[in-house]
Amino acid sequence: MVKVILQLYPMLRAENEAERAAMRPMGRNTERYQEFLKDLPEICQAVDDLGIWGISTVEHHFHSEGYEVGPNPGIMATHMASLTKRARVGELGFTMSAQNPIRVAEDTALIDQITQGRSFVGFSRGYQARWTNVLGQHLGAKATLSPVDFSDQRKADFTLAELENELKNDTINRDVFEENVSLVIDAWTKDLLQHNSPRWQIPFPYESGIEWPMTDATSRLGAEGEIGADGRVHGVSVCPAPYNRPYPPVFIASNSSRETVAYAGRMGFNPTYFSPVSRAADYAKTYVEAGAEIGKQYAFGQNQALVRWPQIEETTEAAHQAIRDYDVEIYKNLYRPLTPQMPFDESDPVSSVLSTGIFTGGSVSEVRDNFISEWTELPAEYAVLIYHYPQMPAKKVIESLERFVKGVKPSLDDMTDHYPATV
Repeated sequence: MVKVILQLYPMLRAENEAERAAMRPMGRNTERYQEFLKDLPEICQAVDDLGIWGISTVEHHFHSEGYEVGPNPGIMATHMASLTKRARVGELGFTMSAQNPIRVAEDTALIDQITQGRSFVGFSRGYQARWTNVLGQHLGAKATLSPVDFSDQRKADFTLAELENELKNDTINRDVFEENVSLVIDAWTKDLLQHNSPRWQIPFPYESGIEWPMTDATSRLGAEGEIGADGRVHGVSVCPAPYNRPYPPVFIASNSSRETVAYAGRMGFNPTYFSPVSRAADYAKTYVEAGAEIGKQYAFGQNQALVRWPQIEETTEAAHQAIRDYDVEIYKNLYRPLTPQMPFDESDPVSSVLSTGIFTGGSVSEVRDNFISEWTELPAEYAVLIYHYPQMPAKKVIESLERFVKGVKPSLDDMTDHYPATV
């Protein structure tokens, strides 16, 4: 069965751009943020009632415009855990090029314990420069869109010096990301964490260790090896461990990097594609190949997650109106500037949105046929559905979810029923 994840981007409501401008900076508006919190219990109840596998949110900072106001996905996942009883809660995801990996390991292990294993964890590399560059500065990381995979047409938009700088930033970002994720995994799975690199010394300082007044107690009661022969701290034990063993399911956000997908294949993580199915299906082959190189055998589509923004209504016209009401402004002002290759025609914005291959809208039968076509190309184990709540009212989100679960999901279940159950 396909596993559905509802991804909520806190998109603060505005009647139009004029109101958003009049209330600037809307991202700091308490009344509008409270709207997000007010109806979230209703959505979470629907997620449980509909048997949806998981619910998640995003990490983005400094969104003064009121888009994607999600600065702490761990806190929000904990809140959503309190509002659900069956669905998993998680993050898509922590941006690990701008995070402290020990704090992420602790926070996610706590969520996993609080929910008794009803959690999952997502990691991303960071593509929004306004905040990734600020929060990642002490690690030397900047935002990236993985220029190594740019098309020739996209590369032509850069001078040679600009492209070389983008490639340099991409390499640093990837190095930071992979080292930080490795530290999270080690913190989850090892009683004693030790690490020595130019970015992280654990303990600090690594060679001499840390003087510690509790040496006697820690040497007898703490992790084995935590106290060295010199009586100093030479490793740390990150507590608590996750409830899931060895750790919760891990998702990796991916849009334009084949290298990231190969990394996910080697690690057994779930790549999450914010891209058209043609690109995702191509990268899914890379995932299978990367796994096979180290002895991991994946079915094509196993562990894969396709992200879609659906508007499912009783008629095509109603769905297109929903796109106008809840998606167009955000697409025009947020997604397209951050991803310049996305098209936009002011005279026909709905067609522009739908032409991306990641939005879909129509009646149940139309959307079902579209999903079947995509799952024929890539029978993904997970379907991640994004709604611009509360720009889109909770009632409308729930109605669209119900139509998906009752009218679309059964067809996808038949295409994905051979995958092993997620533990």
